[in-house]
Amino acid sequence: MAQGRKSTGPGGLSAESVLVFIGIGLFALIVGGTWIAVKVASAIDDTRPVSGNPISTLADILNGTIRWSGTATGVMIAELVVLLLLAALGYYLVLRMKDKGSRVDRSAQLMSKRKEIYKLTREGAQQIANRLGAGHAGPGVLIGRTVRDNVEVFGSWEDMHVDVWGPRTGKTTSRAVPAILDAPGAVIATSNKRDIVDATRDPRSAKGTVWVFDPQEVCAEEPNWWWNPLSYITDEVKARQLADHFVASQRSENARTDAFFDAAGTDLLAGLLLAAAVAKRPITQVYTWLADQRNDEPERILRSTPGLQLSADALSGVINAPDKQRAGIYGTAQQSAQFLVNRKVTRWVIPNGPNDNRPQFNPHQFVREGGTLYSLSKEGAGTAGPLVTALTVAVVEAAEDYAKTCPGGRMPSPLVGVLDEAANVCRWKDLPDLYSHFGSRGIVLMTILQSWAQGVECWGERGMEKLWSAANIRVYGGGVSDANFLERLSKLIGDYDIMSSSVSYNKGERGTSKQTQRHHIMEVSDLASMPPGRAVVFPSGIPATMIKTVPWMVRPDAAAVKASFARHDPGATAAIPAQGGASAWINAGRPQQSAPSAPAGPPVPVWEQNEEQRRGW
Repeated sequence: MAQGRKSTGPGGLSAESVLVFIGIGLFALIVGGTWIAVKVASAIDDTRPVSGNPISTLADILNGTIRWSGTATGVMIAELVVLLLLAALGYYLVLRMKDKGSRVDRSAQLMSKRKEIYKLTREGAQQIANRLGAGHAGPGVLIGRTVRDNVEVFGSWEDMHVDVWGPRTGKTTSRAVPAILDAPGAVIATSNKRDIVDATRDPRSAKGTVWVFDPQEVCAEEPNWWWNPLSYITDEVKARQLADHFVASQRSENARTDAFFDAAGTDLLAGLLLAAAVAKRPITQVYTWLADQRNDEPERILRSTPGLQLSADALSGVINAPDKQRAGIYGTAQQSAQFLVNRKVTRWVIPNGPNDNRPQFNPHQFVREGGTLYSLSKEGAGTAGPLVTALTVAVVEAAEDYAKTCPGGRMPSPLVGVLDEAANVCRWKDLPDLYSHFGSRGIVLMTILQSWAQGVECWGERGMEKLWSAANIRVYGGGVSDANFLERLSKLIGDYDIMSSSVSYNKGERGTSKQTQRHHIMEVSDLASMPPGRAVVFPSGIPATMIKTVPWMVRPDAAAVKASFARHDPGATAAIPAQGGASAWINAGRPQQSAPSAPAGPPVPVWEQNEEQRRGW
């Protein structure tokens, strides 16, 4: 809601009033300066003491009672020199402050006051963290420093973030990288660029194993570990959810769909995923089944598994459907699973033979032990976006399951998720509906978009509205030219009033009138051209505030980040360290090659809850 704020503004005083104040100031300066000069001169010349009343002293000088001496003239000249020096110093300081500040900084003076943002300050956020039982994790996610008071502001461990930053505005250096570095527990980060990985993988390796999921060779990472997407499936519901993620991550919200074939194709894909999970087959088996429409093996697998007869009947109905109908359903499902044809992608999600000794990523173990997971992909043909989305969902849901078993229903050390380029590489369809719930579980997500339209393309207008409203911390970092979105932000920042006076004369009589003019604190043009280093924060229940961003380059751990960049940047010719040898340098920050220990309490598939059932497959 717009905030009405009072301001005298440039038109708050009439010209006559300004002249009156100038005259009073000059009179006081002349009288005071004259009195000081005579007072000091009398002390130097040891003449008659001067009265303590400047007005009477000036009168005595004018009527000749007090003689103006050469000493008094010297003192007056010294006073003028001092005043000129002070004026020059003041002018210099004003210019220096103006050079340091941004042209939009004056708008910050009309935004939220320090007392209004108390819960965002270090002290206020720390109190919230203590109340949530996460005091050891620090106050929260640093957002920046206020322009008005230079106070640090944080998002607490129950706040969810949505950021809109245009291209090349510093969202990675000022938001993504610092949030990853400061995370107290597990971190999951998505992106379509390698800079996040290069900047943080070495510093984060001190807090646990680093996993880089790079099926499209964004940062040329070798697949020295793997993740089985079918391990997500514990029942029919999870199979349908995984199929939904695969389908939604490749489809625009406004894409034209067929009410029958799209739904039937998703159901078919879910049934085949369930059959592959039950039979312990690799996920690529699903595409093999889709390529052979008459293959009834998945139906037989489900029918031989107690409790899955209805799922088998659903598959049977599709397999035995009329040819054209069956071909349409299979063709739709096959398009959604097209990414399984890419060998570079599948080597990350299937075992490398029966003797594969690579560690297998376990989301439930990951959220308990901590560490860092980077999921990278690129949009377009051959995208691994469906797998990035599925892996992100698997980790977040594992964290939610873990939180349910913890005191207060919250993770003891919050999980931080930095979903950079979320609308491109992690198209999580249900994210807007679940966003506010995750905060109550100690799961802090930061969804970073390049524009409002990008979010609309992914989740639709209502979904983007829901995501924006569900977030507690909304940050605009500049670089956007969408006038409708910027007009919305301008209204959210609020207005201020300027009181102006006008003087008129009618038949020799002077009349004064006052007008109130309401203006936006920040116009659309100000928001569109906001300079780097500034951002506007819209916290829930608090007026907007302008902040100075805090990029990683000015942090105490900047040296560690620079060293990580130098070590992993493919263009850097870094020397092999003296200790550890070449293999230690190559494998630094990568997951250990030993097999992971069994997770503490992940869900068990329904068909594995009975030993006899497991033997009877």
